[in-house]
Amino acid sequence: MQSRQDFVSRFGGVFEHSPFIAERAYDAGGVKEPLTASRVHAALAAVFRAASGEERLGVLCAHPDLAGRLAISGELTEDSRKEQAGAGLDRLSPAEHARFTELNSAYVEKFGFPFIIAVKGLDKGDILAAFEARIGNGRDEELATAAAQVERIALLRLTSMLPEAE
Repeated sequence: MQSRQDFVSRFGGVFEHSPFIAERAYDAGGVKEPLTASRVHAALAAVFRAASGEERLGVLCAHPDLAGRLAISGELTEDSRKEQAGAGLDRLSPAEHARFTELNSAYVEKFGFPFIIAVKGLDKGDILAAFEARIGNGRDEELATAAAQVERIALLRLTSMLPEAE
C-alpha cells in the first residue's frame, strides 16, 4: 500500500482543492489494493458524503465558475482547464461569454456556490441549457444536484488516472 503522503499527493485534488477527502479516506482504511477508479471513488465519495454540511459546501465553493474569471486569467487547475476546454468553454463568442457570466453571477447569488456540472461529453449548448434549467431549482435540490455532479467529476478524473478492472 502506498504511503499516506503519496496517496494524498496523487488523489488529493480529485475533489477540487479538497485534500482532506483523500486524507480521511486513507486514514479510515477505506482504500484497498489494487487501486481502481471505482474503489478509490467509493472511498472518497463516502468521505465527501460523511463530511459536515459546511465542509461539503466548501468543496462546492472550491469549484471554479464555468468560463469565468479563473479561466480567463489562466488560474484553473489543470483538470478544470482540460475539462472546460474539452467542452469548448475556452472558445466562447463574446455573446456566449456574457451569457455565462450573467448566469454564473445569478447562480452564485441565489445558491451561494458556483454552478457545477461534469462537462465531459457535453458541449457549450448542453451546459448552457442545464445552467438555465437548474437556476430555477430550489436550494436543497441544487445542493443535492451539485454534490452529485462533484462526485461524477471525481469519478471521471479517477477513471483517467486508474484502471477500472483489477
